[in-house]
Parts: sequence; C-alpha cells; structure tokens
Amino acid sequence: MKYTIKAPRQLNASINLPASKSISNRALVINAMAGCKLQPHNLSDCDDTEVIIAALRDMPDVINIKAAGTAMRFMTAYLSATPGEHTITGTERMQNRPIAILVDALRYLGADIQYEKKEGYPPLHIVGKPLEGGHLEVVGNISSQYISALLMIGPILKNGLELKLTGEIASRPYIDLTLWTMQNFGASAEWTDVDTITVKPQPYSCVADYTIENDWSASSYWYEMMALNGNPDSEVRLEGLFDSSKQGDSVVKYIFSLLGVKSEFENRDVLSPVKLKVQRCLLPRFDYDFSGSPDLAQTIVVACCALGVKFKFTGLASLKIKETDRIEALKKELKKVGYVIYDENDNTLIWDGETCEPSFEPIDTYEDHRMALAFAPLAFKFPQIEINNPEVVSKSYPHYWEDLKKVGFEIVESYCYVAGNGFQFRYGGLFADTDVFFCCSVDSVADYFGFYLRGDL
Repeated sequence: MKYTIKAPRQLNASINLPASKSISNRALVINAMAGCKLQPHNLSDCDDTEVIIAALRDMPDVINIKAAGTAMRFMTAYLSATPGEHTITGTERMQNRPIAILVDALRYLGADIQYEKKEGYPPLHIVGKPLEGGHLEVVGNISSQYISALLMIGPILKNGLELKLTGEIASRPYIDLTLWTMQNFGASAEWTDVDTITVKPQPYSCVADYTIENDWSASSYWYEMMALNGNPDSEVRLEGLFDSSKQGDSVVKYIFSLLGVKSEFENRDVLSPVKLKVQRCLLPRFDYDFSGSPDLAQTIVVACCALGVKFKFTGLASLKIKETDRIEALKKELKKVGYVIYDENDNTLIWDGETCEPSFEPIDTYEDHRMALAFAPLAFKFPQIEINNPEVVSKSYPHYWEDLKKVGFEIVESYCYVAGNGFQFRYGGLFADTDVFFCCSVDSVADYFGFYLRGDL
C-alpha cells in the first residue's frame, strides 16, 4: 500500500495523542510483577504495547512479540525471573537484532536461557525461576532497554540488584523514566553513585487508578508539522502532557523552540494541554547530542533539512540496531527529496547544505514506524509526498493518518497486487468507497489492457 499526501495551508486543531508507549510498557511489566488484577489506565493502543498485554494475559508456550524491541527486552527479563517455561520470538528483523548483552547479564544472575537458532539473537527458550540477584556490571552505552529490563526485575530478586554502568552512559533519561515508574509502584530504586543504581529486594505494590501520560515522542511529529507549515495563524493543541515529564523525548519542546515552534502550557503542574504556535526560525546551524533521546533523531533530521538548517548530530549509535538501520535509511530516503547527508563513525549524521536533483520516488519505510511518521510532514515542503507501507505507524501511533485527515490533509491510497502472470493496480480515493483496478498481462501488454470498477456507487 502507498499513501499520497497533500498538506493543508494552515493547522488549527486539538489532538489527543496516543498514550506513552514507554511508560505503558514499563507499567504493564511492573504491574504484573506486583500481582495486580487491574491494568493501568490510558494504556497505549500501539502494537508494541498490545503484544505485551497479550503475552502477560495469555502466557502461551510460544510468545511472539512481532517487531516490538521493547517487548523482547522487557519480557526476556520478566520471563527469566518468573516461574514457567516459554519460547520468545518475533519477526525476521527481530531475529536479527542482537540480545546477547542482556542474555549474558541475566545468565550471570542465574537465568536459564538458551538460543534456539543463531547465537546471540532471538528466539530464546527461557525456563523462569527465582534469581539471586546481587552485583552486576554492564556497559553503559548499550540500549537503555537492556538496562531497564534488568532494573525492573530488581525488586523481585532475592538479593535485589546493584547495577554498575561502565563507560559512557547513553539514554540516561530512559533509565530515569524506568526508576520513576518503579518508584510509583513502591520500589526502592535509585542512583547511589554517578554510575551505580541500587534496587532493594522490596516487592512492588499495586497502585489504584494508575494513569499513563500521553506520548511526547508522538508530539514530535506535530512540532515538525508546525515548523514546516510556518503559518503564523496556525495553532495546534496537544492533550495530556506534563511540562515536567520524565519522558526523555519531552526535550522536543526545547529543540523545536530553536526551530520555530513555541510551546505554551495551560497548567505546568498537572496533565495539561500544550499549545504550539509558529515563531521565526533564525537558527543557521544546529549541533546536538541525541544520546538521551535517539527516537527524536529522524524527526529532527528531516525537519532541519526541510528548514535549511545545517547540522551535526551525534549520539546516534543505537539507530543502527533499531527497527531498521535508521542512519542508512535516512541517507537514502532524504536523497529522494533532494538532501544529501553523511554519517561518521556509525554514530553521527551531518548535513552541510548539500542538495541533489530530487527523484520524488515514494519514501520507503523499512518496517519502521518512525520513517513514515517523520517523513509525512514533508508534504508541507513539497506539493505532495508519497509513503510506501504507511501502515507501519501502528507500532507507536495507530491513529496518525486519521489525525492528519481530521486537520485537513488529503491522503489517497493506492495498491499494487501481483496476480498470475500479470499485475493489478488499485487506486482508492479518500472520500469514496469506489476502487479502480487497472489490469494488464506482463506477457501481452500490447494485446490486453482493461479496467473495471468495484464498490458501492
């Protein structure tokens, strides 16, 4: 499937963002370890959260977490410390995403985990049992999800957990978010040194009416849209956010204040709407370290190119092992719209203003939700933008396209099916139930061409 997207001239809307995937996934696993019968309120409805909900509810022998990296890391730790025997697996891409660092750490704590196929990668066969815990050292520049997975099982380990992070510590805001969520459920978990976190063997407790904040990562695409729209009469109101949020991606409000978007909170002390307004962007160049918020990188890279803001972005090593190699994906797809960016040392992206002749080929998404989410706002820069496999947004923002339509975006779907020795092309209009099929045989294009209508007219 492909979407062709045309942007409105002005944005005026109130958007109910999806709930935070990061908080939802942490709260669900912690809630299960606390033995709570009721789930937290306002859980995310994204794919990543849905697979955790299903896994914790059904606990089947084989748990398929599909493309959810967070679920793979969190559930691997949870299953290791919880009695039972399970195999955890996922998509082909997931089976090629490394997990050895987490498995080695859990084995050190006494976990029984075996690789079912390739050493160092899922699927994993796990025999869960009570673990001793104690002192553990891991490198600090790994994915914060490994560290969070270990921390969250800390309270149910016999001796708790003293986790020392060696070297540079990446994504510290996500670690702090994990500790904050754990503390909300009664855990004693805190930094006891600049590189050490101590979790006492103090069981979690249930929390009545625990409510999840909305997602600051999802807000970033609306900040990007406002920046690229540039209309001073535009205003977007985003619901259900904390100004003092523990979500690392809340830094987006500061980043976009430099890129032409002003944030105004109605109430800074409670869950409150934030109004986005356009202001002038005077920034000629932007250098930034994304080690604390790597999920914002695609949004900011695309926005800066479209705004003509040169940049050097560091702290991007984790982008190589996300849903796709996001560094290579950004380089390739931005060339389609005329921007030439470079990478250094597998952790830095640079744009010095170089452009090329755009092809305007459809943007490929590589089974990565953030590619579709970050590139769609380019419709404000170009007459129309095309996105392949737009359904990938379900991983984190399932109603993204519906929200865009509500604020005036025109989105047209098209499909291409291979059938027999020919192909069918289907074009579906946004405001009609009618589908048009164009059919031609590859073997005899000159002899046969036809079309027919299908649908309720």
